[in-house]
Amino acid sequence: MKILVMGAGKMGSFFIDLLSFDHEIAVYEKDARRLRFTYNCYRFQRLEEVKEFQPELVINAVTVKYTVSAFEEVMPYLPANCIISDIASVKTGLKDYYLSAGHPFVSTHPMFGPTFANLNQLSEENAIIINEGDYMGRIFFKDLYQKLGLNIYEYSFREHDETVAYSLSIPFVSTFVFAAVMKHQDAPGTTFKRHMKIAKGVMNEDDYLLQEILFNPYTSGQVSKIREELKELLQIIDTKDADGMRRYLEKIRSHVRCNS
Repeated sequence: MKILVMGAGKMGSFFIDLLSFDHEIAVYEKDARRLRFTYNCYRFQRLEEVKEFQPELVINAVTVKYTVSAFEEVMPYLPANCIISDIASVKTGLKDYYLSAGHPFVSTHPMFGPTFANLNQLSEENAIIINEGDYMGRIFFKDLYQKLGLNIYEYSFREHDETVAYSLSIPFVSTFVFAAVMKHQDAPGTTFKRHMKIAKGVMNEDDYLLQEILFNPYTSGQVSKIREELKELLQIIDTKDADGMRRYLEKIRSHVRCNS
């Protein structure tokens, strides 16, 4: 298959490397410096080259801020039957765009961003395939993710955003709070160092990505739960309620066991 990858960042380069030995791959990237780290593919910087390539599938791997604008830029140069796709972690507005684009589409979310995941060992990582897109496009990504050993889930656009609000916003907000109140430690403990490592990873993410995840319409309800739990925990601490603390610890241990 002739596949065009848009963007040669971390995830774009990952897909180029992954697909280049089984498919004819091209990458469209405006920043020539990023093209230094691509190989076994055509490297395009002009849209006319995209038109000549005639891709059958486009994988939009640009920064989430530019997902739709990148589609709009390349769309006049694509064959009518070309499947367009994204791997964005934020799907807000994408369903409406796809329905108006006039192309078959597929949307997926590999939930193993390069910040923390070992891209050579993904058997414990997950991927979401939106079930509202083109059938053949969904099959392509399902086969690809199965070869990587990923755990695959199929959700609607709405179900995806609800899942992201839970699985990303809660850890991100918890990390923000930790980073906001922490101070320098001359002799940090193991737990502190682990939290610090997570905080550094999260804060290396793109600001716009963090913003869009937190501005997800389903995020507010999840963050409110954090506020409610902190209020309960603070009450237990202020009153030195030993029985209340025991019950609280048992509750959260049961949550951990259920998710382990």
